[in-house]
Amino acid sequence: MHRVWYVAYGSNLALARFRCYLSGGRPQGGARVYPGCRDGSNPTRIEPVAVPGGLLFAGASKVWGGGSAFYDRTATRGVAGRAYLLTPEQLGDVAAQEMWREPGGPFAQDLTAALTDVVEFHTMGPGRYETVVRLGEHDGLPMYTVTHGDAAELTPVAPTPSYLQWIATGLREAHGWDDPQIVDYLRTAPGAENVSLPLDGDAGGGGGF
Repeated sequence: MHRVWYVAYGSNLALARFRCYLSGGRPQGGARVYPGCRDGSNPTRIEPVAVPGGLLFAGASKVWGGGSAFYDRTATRGVAGRAYLLTPEQLGDVAAQEMWREPGGPFAQDLTAALTDVVEFHTMGPGRYETVVRLGEHDGLPMYTVTHGDAAELTPVAPTPSYLQWIATGLREAHGWDDPQIVDYLRTAPGAENVSLPLDGDAGGGGGF
């Protein structure tokens, strides 16, 4: 495989935030500087996608505080995603950084090598983002995302406003949604049912969601 689709469903929906994984840097409001991929070039293509499953928030993010976004492959609510066309090595490096591991290290190399054998999902370990899920194909190329192996069993935890700002920005960019659509979508996700969602600015503007 020369190219694969990485499907983002959380803060990586926003291109400026995702570029921190590719070329390095610290996203606004985040507490971490990312090293970036070995190949920091931009995605070849970027497409909005809708995939089966569900979004939920759980755990304790070291970058944002509050719950992190996870993909629940057993849910039936549907997920609004954004597909980035990358090399398999870039996908391995992105996943490694999700787990605070070194781009190009053993985890990244193992994940890259495993992609061709993933039919539905492949769990590489117990960590938050150590399960690779294949989400079908888009334009003849496979789509993958990463999540927790038993996401449906996680205890929901509310996300922080700074984290939700990036997700909202990504939903606007990728799907052209207005504020009511964003609110309706996020409030179906366990962990986000009761969070306050002021929508008076994007992640780069310093205000609101």
